[in-house]
Amino acid sequence: MKLRGFDAVIHAPSRLQICALLTPLEEAEFQLLRENIGISDSVLSKQVKQLENAGYVEVRKGAANGRPRTWIRLTGRGRKAFVAHVAALREIAALAEG
Repeated sequence: MKLRGFDAVIHAPSRLQICALLTPLEEAEFQLLRENIGISDSVLSKQVKQLENAGYVEVRKGAANGRPRTWIRLTGRGRKAFVAHVAALREIAALAEG
């Protein structure tokens, strides 16, 4: 059975968490995502890159207090894909309920 909206890019646990954390926010600093998800910088970078390649997030680099910083935001396309993916997961869960 193929579920409409199921997105293999988003489905990976770290990417799913990234999208969930970004959904209510305008953008989030890299460090905030790393701390909330509990993964290393390199793992987070790889996951963000995959979301960026899919057009689901945009990455902005700059400085704050003289230190380099990175911010990530969910794009409109990313928001739509995340909402559709969550709906597909709900469909899957409903199957278990009978």
